[in-house]
Amino acid sequence: VSSFTNIKEMNMSIDQHIEELRAEARNAICRDERRWIEEELARALAEREAIWAEQEALMSAEPPF
Repeated sequence: VSSFTNIKEMNMSIDQHIEELRAEARNAICRDERRWIEEELARALAEREAIWAEQEALMSAEPPF
């Protein structure tokens, strides 16, 4: 399995996680729960940015030959 395929699968997984966290945040009743979810959402968004940066680096890299 190529690195690009792995990153694509990670993108799909992290996007699903982000959407689930957004839904949980909308439905959170307790302020502490909402705060925890929003912190987790911020981490997930940062992780997705890192994945996108890695993907961009792979796409723009020179071929090894």
